[in-house]
Formats: sequence, structure tokens, C-alpha cells
Amino acid sequence: MAKKIIGNLKLRVPGGKATAGPPVGSTLGQWGLNMMDFINPFNEATKEFNGKNVIVHLQVYDDRTFTWNCLGQPVDDMIREKIGIQKGSGKPNLEKVGKITKAQLAEIAEAKKDLLNANDLEAAIKIIAGSARSMGVEVID
Repeated sequence: MAKKIIGNLKLRVPGGKATAGPPVGSTLGQWGLNMMDFINPFNEATKEFNGKNVIVHLQVYDDRTFTWNCLGQPVDDMIREKIGIQKGSGKPNLEKVGKITKAQLAEIAEAKKDLLNANDLEAAIKIIAGSARSMGVEVID
């Protein structure tokens, strides 16, 4: 018989630098989970991200065990890193904060292709371009 899932958690944690403090410790503590069972394997698996935020999905089971899946760096962080801005625009349709090329979009789409709901690379690029436009970043050729 399969274990019953009692919680689905989403965390944004610095890769390779998870600690027992917030956000990891406070979130896992609420569910009665052993933090070190998550922290040590997570830090080992994500050391190539070296402090960049990564998205983690945890499934908590009724016997206080869990499984986790690292989805990598968020797309908005990758876009901001590529074009060198601190944050997106508060009014994306009026105020543009930067420009991104199709080649840069293709690099991001290639890195995230397994996690996007796209059939091919062209569709993935369109998804990433939409995220960029919603941040106030202009897409150029």
C-alpha cells in the first residue's frame, strides 16, 4: 500500500548552503521532519549552484518521511542574471528595465527544457520570452 501524502511543500533555498535556520528549519520543523535528513543530501546535490536560489518540492508522508525534488534555478533569476539587472519592472508594459536576445533566451530554455511544458526548443523559448516580457525586459533579435 502506498504511503499517504499529507503535505506538498515548495521552498526556495540557496543551493549548497541550506541550514537548519529559516526557511528550511522552520518549514520542516512544522511537519515534524528531521532537518538533517534533508539538509545534507540537498547541499551535496546542489553544490554546483553555489548560493543561487533553487526551487525544491517536498512531499511529506504520514509516517514523517519525505521525498524531495530540486527543480533548479528559477527562470526569473536566470533572466536577471543574463542581462545584469537587480529586479524586474513594477510596470512591465510601460517601463522597460533591460533587453535580452533570442540567443540568451535559447540558453535559458535549453537549461530548463525538461521542466517546461513545451514540445520543442522553439516553444520553450516562447515561454521564457513571455516571462521576460512580464518582468519588463524587451526581447530583441
